[in-house]
Amino acid sequence: MATFLTTNTNNVVVYSITSGARSALPDWLAKRKKKALRYDDEYRRRVELIQDFEFPEASIRMKYTPDRKFIMASGVYKPQFRVYELAELAMKFDRHTDCENVTFEILSDDWTKSVHLQADRTIEFHSQFGLHYKTRIPKFGRDMMYHTPSCDLVVVGASNEAWMLNLEQGRFMKSLETDLPAINVCGINPAHQLFGFGGDNGMMSFWHPNTRKSIATLDIPSALSRCPQYTPDAVDTYPEITSLAFANDGLHLTVGTKTGHVLVYDLRSREPLMIRDHQYGLPIKRIAYHNAGYIMSADTKAVKIWNESNGSFLTAVEPPYDINDMCIDGDSGLINLAVEGVQIQTYHIPQLGPAPRWCPFIENLTEEMTATIRADEDGAAATVYSDYKFVTRPELTKLGMEHLIGTNVLRAYMHGYFMDLRLYMKAKAIADPFAYEEYRRRMVARKIDEERKTRISATNKLPKVNRKLAQKMMKVGTNTSEPAGDDDSSDEDNNQKRKSKKKKKEMGMEVFQDPRFQALFRNAEFQVDEESEEYKLHHPSEGQATSASNFEAVEEDADHDNESDDEMEDADSEKDEDEKSEEDERDRKTTTNKGPRFFEVKTGRQSQVAFAGTERERRAAEEAKRYESLPFARRLEMERGRGRGRGGADKTYAMGNKSITYRPRSEQKSRRSESTSQPRTKRGVGELRLTKVPGDRGFRGRGGGRGRR
Repeated sequence: MATFLTTNTNNVVVYSITSGARSALPDWLAKRKKKALRYDDEYRRRVELIQDFEFPEASIRMKYTPDRKFIMASGVYKPQFRVYELAELAMKFDRHTDCENVTFEILSDDWTKSVHLQADRTIEFHSQFGLHYKTRIPKFGRDMMYHTPSCDLVVVGASNEAWMLNLEQGRFMKSLETDLPAINVCGINPAHQLFGFGGDNGMMSFWHPNTRKSIATLDIPSALSRCPQYTPDAVDTYPEITSLAFANDGLHLTVGTKTGHVLVYDLRSREPLMIRDHQYGLPIKRIAYHNAGYIMSADTKAVKIWNESNGSFLTAVEPPYDINDMCIDGDSGLINLAVEGVQIQTYHIPQLGPAPRWCPFIENLTEEMTATIRADEDGAAATVYSDYKFVTRPELTKLGMEHLIGTNVLRAYMHGYFMDLRLYMKAKAIADPFAYEEYRRRMVARKIDEERKTRISATNKLPKVNRKLAQKMMKVGTNTSEPAGDDDSSDEDNNQKRKSKKKKKEMGMEVFQDPRFQALFRNAEFQVDEESEEYKLHHPSEGQATSASNFEAVEEDADHDNESDDEMEDADSEKDEDEKSEEDERDRKTTTNKGPRFFEVKTGRQSQVAFAGTERERRAAEEAKRYESLPFARRLEMERGRGRGRGGADKTYAMGNKSITYRPRSEQKSRRSESTSQPRTKRGVGELRLTKVPGDRGFRGRGGGRGRR
């Protein structure tokens, strides 16, 4: 199924009938892939309203024939003009010329007779068989018009004269000498045949076709100077007149300037009815009146459509190439643009009018086959031409392929290069091997974020300045401590308590809306510096609150003291004691404990760092951090090493705690004796092997036998 690209400007849908697949291809790539295009699905699904509705390089001018059955267009390169038959939706013929075309006029109702103003100061007359006659004009021509009642061809250019060539007599008539230094454009009023000439000095000159005299002049720059939107200092060029168009009612005139301004005049007044600015600063190329009551003005970048009566903006059409000319069918919503590109751009605006008679199928196509331009993840649409990839120079540097510039691998085109798609994929995989993992991670994170958005969460909008102060004020309003009521309290008391809480919360929120305190939460100069000495002196409780966070409450175990007694009691007494303890526990929960509470210091590295105030304590905290990161076996060896040679080992923490390991000397001696391989035994006297003296009656002790016998 074919697809149309759409844009939606000011809630007006604009359909691009021109196929974007082939027009974006370079010529050398289109020729190389000509045979392979039959297998390209995008190319096969393209939409070509008119076959070969294009030029090799660019199109310059285009017009409908008076009978609305043909379109004649001129372009380059080589210089030529082509005629398209709308009934067949195809090109009828093309004819080459010696020079580029400036503009042309169709003399007959169909395409058979036409006159072409060329860039080499020549005027060529063409008929069915080909070139009929060629003549020259004194100066380079810029525009021309054909006056049907008198058969006069009026040609203007780089001169103050308008040359009159009578086609009935076949000779030049007396020229019209104007007060303009040079004439850029000319036009004829369709109602009363008034001639209008626009000069390069911003003046308009009006001439009567019968008397051949000037009727009035119109000063465009003076009208622009009175417009508040126009400032001469902000405009680089002088407001020359580059285009003009008369309305079919014969009373209104629209003028376009080189500065991008469009002025609508009533011929009965010298002041403009309205002034509109394209805001691009580019010259207006073409102006046309639509039968639906709109004025269409085209500059180099865009076509803007205005309301004829009040000047309200309807929509804009921005083709991908610079605009040279605009051609419309007065009753339909079809717009043809001659651009600096290969294809002639065609757009359809249903709100402007229906489809023409020669292509009524467009309305069905625009309803069924519509596709919007979608960008990729990064916001830029990736363009791949079949087996080729277009890359810029920064992308080549990122891929590490900058050294291939100038070789056959890369082919320069516009602001980048074409390279083989397979080579690009390999280089991208080498340069970024974890691209898929990164893409998968992004998709998972995006899915999680989408799921989070669906959750219902209460959000409190805090100001950017003094967020902690605002958060504290909101907590005061919401978390106000009130004594818990009894179960027998009435509902009226509970309602009053809820109302008081709600009132306090509203009072806390009203502070942010109070004009007296708004600067405190909006102006950065009122930001509270919590690190300053003045703040710490005025708020000493915050430091205490930080220290209190390093302690945790100790809950007393009522049954801990009686644990040994409970083990000695029998089963009956144990059962009674359990029942009694359960009753005591229930009573303890119902009553409020007003006695003293005990706290213990939290263990861990965070509490140690919190108490580290001096440099010595900070070094001790860092040493403890490194010690905890060691393996258990290593720490065990270090503990054994610290305990050698002394009765105990102590360790001081940064927060002030100290752990001491004490070992008695007897335990150390026993450990040393156990460490020896052979146990020591007591030696007796027999082991000395002493000889016995004759006459000796044995061992008598210390007294030598002088004791009592």
